Amino acid sequence: MDKMRGFILVLAALVLFLSGCAGFQTSNSNNEKNEQEGNTEGKTVIDFWTFWGSEIRKPIIEKIIADFNASQDEIEVKHTFLPFGDIWTKELAAIAAGDPPDVVINDINATALRGQKKQAMNLSQFLENDDISTRFYPELWDATLYEGDSYGIPFNTDTRVLFYNKDAFEEVGLDPEKPPTTWAELEEYAAKLDKKSGNDYDRVGFYPLWGIGYDVWLLNANGQNYFDEQNNFQIDTAKNEEVLNWLKTWKDRYGDDVVNSYQAQIDSQQGHPFFSGDLAMIAQTPTFYTQIRDYAKDLNFGVVELPEYEAGNGNTSWGGGFVAEIPEGSKNPEEAWEFIKYLTDVQAQEYWAVQNFDNVANIEAAETAAQSDEFTEDGTMVYEKAVENMEHTLLTPVPVVAPDFSSLINPNMDEFFLGSMTAKEALEKSQKDVESLIKKNQ
Repeated sequence: MDKMRGFILVLAALVLFLSGCAGFQTSNSNNEKNEQEGNTEGKTVIDFWTFWGSEIRKPIIEKIIADFNASQDEIEVKHTFLPFGDIWTKELAAIAAGDPPDVVINDINATALRGQKKQAMNLSQFLENDDISTRFYPELWDATLYEGDSYGIPFNTDTRVLFYNKDAFEEVGLDPEKPPTTWAELEEYAAKLDKKSGNDYDRVGFYPLWGIGYDVWLLNANGQNYFDEQNNFQIDTAKNEEVLNWLKTWKDRYGDDVVNSYQAQIDSQQGHPFFSGDLAMIAQTPTFYTQIRDYAKDLNFGVVELPEYEAGNGNTSWGGGFVAEIPEGSKNPEEAWEFIKYLTDVQAQEYWAVQNFDNVANIEAAETAAQSDEFTEDGTMVYEKAVENMEHTLLTPVPVVAPDFSSLINPNMDEFFLGSMTAKEALEKSQKDVESLIKKNQ
């Protein structure tokens, strides 16, 4: 009897261990047989991997999955959550092992690279008879293409805008309904908004590298990516040298102690200096509003597109996002496609947008969400601006000839901001390093 009991305990432990290897899985059916390829109801079960496991996002995506499962009687979607840092490593391992998920959420800017490496399935076989490309912002759709074919369907996106404190504007005599429109005005307004006590700042007007990086300002100034349509790379220009030196003047003006102290407060979220009025303006994604809503609900603020490099240059912003794709080797690609269509159609996209306060890829859903009565007045203001700003927003798809090219540029920029290189030296080295990478891959 004792031997039998011991055998049962060992067997149970082995089952638990093996079940844990696949990640945390949730199903919208209580039928345990839904873990199999086909359940007792005759449905095909597909495995959907995401990194949405937070208290906020997990219930939202699982509601969408439940609605899809209830909408038809042929497919059952099973949700597998994997942490952000693990999901794509495990996906590649699963592809190599011949047992990938059927649908996975992945980075939009590297979609072409995954297509080229045959990690994602070419979706032209579905789009030929079921073209849904017009649902999405063109910039997002184009980012999914490799050699003219799509390898992922856009799901969500983002953009960068400028938040500003209206009360601080009034305090120093600035019109709160007229935020800065150019870089020159941004500097002028920031100087007026700065408030010092001796050598210490009680309020910083603006610092361009809180919230967004140097690359967004280069994009804003140029109105285009480093790469053209022929994958020619250009970063070593006089304008980029000017932009980097402009950014450095802000760092020199406030000093490392102020920059680092404020950055630590920003990283704490709840203690963010914009919430307390100690920072008058900050560039951020529109979802920054949810932190204002949660931690500074009485803050009197406005939101506007990023100022132009100079009048007439354009308010270019940067965006990223994610796609739903079918990994190469999926055993159920047709069923996966049906789920992806549902996931990126108006109903699911609008629900995701409103519940998450997130920019979605579906144009109709985004515009409908902007009018949602579930948003507060401030929420509506920010979401409308987020939708409007998509016309100024560029993505930066990773060229297949230069994978991970940013890892060659960023160290040079770090050296520049530390004072170890001039702007010209950093740009020249970046140009040379990326050109060498392109030559190697061509």
